[in-house]
Amino acid sequence: MNIKKAVEGNTAVLEIDGWLDTQTAPELGAALDTLDASVTELTIDMSALEYISSAGLRQIVAAHKKMNGNLTIKNVSAEIMDVFNMTGFAKRLNIV
Repeated sequence: MNIKKAVEGNTAVLEIDGWLDTQTAPELGAALDTLDASVTELTIDMSALEYISSAGLRQIVAAHKKMNGNLTIKNVSAEIMDVFNMTGFAKRLNIV
């Protein structure tokens, strides 16, 4: 998995690709930990994400909590959207 991070003002964008699973979820956690406290809005771009596991979902929930709900997830594939729908996350997260 690769993560590209861009920060502009109080907004950060993380572009993730590959697999977000047990082995790579800590990388997303580390990227979230490096966000400055001034960042109040986060967008996660999943256009190149191929797979997400429960460990990856936990990191998405952690990001949602860290941003006090100011998290947007965009460019989700049909397969990953199925996971969000099955877990009920699609109702709780801002997915565009």
